[in-house]
Amino acid sequence: MATVLPPPSKRQRTAIAEKAREQQEIDSIPEGLGNVRVHFINQSTGEPTGAPVSLPVTNTTVKNLELLLNTLQGNDAEERVPYRFTFSTKDQILDISNDIYRALLKPGLKTTEDTISLYYTPQAVFRVRAVSRCASSILGHGEAILATSFSAASSSRMVTGSGDSTARVWDCDTGTPLHTLKGHTSWVLVASWSPDDKVIATGSMDNTIRVWDPQTGQALGSAMKGHAKWVNSLAWEPFFLRKEGGSCRLASASKDTTVRIWDIVSKRTDMVFSGHKSSVSCVRWGGTGNIYTASQDKTIKIWSSEKGTLIQTLSAHAHWVNYLALSTDFVLRTAYHDHTGTVPPTDAEKTAKARSRFEKAATVNGRIRERLVTASDDCTMYLWEPSSQSNQPLARLLGHQKGVNHVTFSPSSGSGGGGEGQYIASAGFDNHVKLWNARDGTFVATLKGHVGPVYMTCFSSDGRLLVSCSKDTTLKVWDVRTGKLKEDLPGHRDEVYAVDWSPDGRMVGSGGKDKAVRIWRH
Repeated sequence: MATVLPPPSKRQRTAIAEKAREQQEIDSIPEGLGNVRVHFINQSTGEPTGAPVSLPVTNTTVKNLELLLNTLQGNDAEERVPYRFTFSTKDQILDISNDIYRALLKPGLKTTEDTISLYYTPQAVFRVRAVSRCASSILGHGEAILATSFSAASSSRMVTGSGDSTARVWDCDTGTPLHTLKGHTSWVLVASWSPDDKVIATGSMDNTIRVWDPQTGQALGSAMKGHAKWVNSLAWEPFFLRKEGGSCRLASASKDTTVRIWDIVSKRTDMVFSGHKSSVSCVRWGGTGNIYTASQDKTIKIWSSEKGTLIQTLSAHAHWVNYLALSTDFVLRTAYHDHTGTVPPTDAEKTAKARSRFEKAATVNGRIRERLVTASDDCTMYLWEPSSQSNQPLARLLGHQKGVNHVTFSPSSGSGGGGEGQYIASAGFDNHVKLWNARDGTFVATLKGHVGPVYMTCFSSDGRLLVSCSKDTTLKVWDVRTGKLKEDLPGHRDEVYAVDWSPDGRMVGSGGKDKAVRIWRH
């Protein structure tokens, strides 16, 4: 019989805690390094904010720099804006992720004799409050809910796709069903609003795509047929890339290994991309005109939406690629709709606003850079920058112990500040959500709390909060900055498959195996 060791005594526990604290202190900033002069410069205008300020090196953490900058700008405690700080060299831009000592002084890039110019960008100029209660639980679907999506214009309408062969449009303000979209003959796997809020597209296991009028709930013409197997993913053409007088186009990815580009008015296929050797799991239509596809053949392919030709094949994963996300997803989804709620009166102004929001979100160092992150069953993710024309990934994101189900960028601050999304969130079958730095792919934090596989995550529109849904029947809202659990949202009676946070930040919608749609509010 094996000897069972007794639990550690209080003295042993104290010694272990003391040792752990000493190990942490090794990473802290050493004392006695003196002061360093810091000059704050606005990244978007290039204008300095105040004169250079002398700070003790031990106090140069990002939190303290933020506090100082808000004080220099005269912001009250309630009006404090979170900032991102960067330092420019001739070759690269360095993110100040922890403090100036680790980023600049320790590597020898700067000394305490120098004046350090820090460029700052606001993370968001508005704040989304964490949802904390279930405002309505709406029955109606006869089978599990597999997809959910809010309207780009407001949080008052949401569409869900279900295993009962229907999609439904809901009025989220009153918690009532508006329309039932009937026409499919099998599970509705994906549902998506167009960026201009005028059309809903649904893809089904019956191999067809249908488009609907969200105002009346009527089908706009017949089903779009062409795929030989079911439809996995849909992506709308960015609003500002539409040709004048031309109709809106839609990309669909299917189990039959092809991707099709549809004209939704004529219901005809414009192009067919057939290069993958297995099921195409995800498609995205980028703001630069490229179409990105991920497949179970372990590759990611980049296509030209103009010529219909293959531009690049990215191979690095060792197993199925489950999902891909773009750093500009949020601004492409919302087009000209922003947090102010003002809609330009003319089509030309709408196009100009959508284009400027995209350019603001995608511009880094004066160049438009659309980044791509892919998640796979090989437990890894890769960060890519297709604009560099390199077939090599920027970073390999390691840490999940099981397959990675879903991945997403935090909204680019084109919706509020500047620069690309700051974080990447990944959800895995290892019950964990992980956060990564979107610039270089470095690990930030593991969000622990779920006790079952995590199916999906979604950021709030200001990028400060993250909601995740899981097999454990709960939703959880996380504070991205601290990595701590903000709200635990039990309520569903079974697995939660789909979640979406409305672009205006007011509501979260979720659905799953219990067939009920739940709307969550603050």
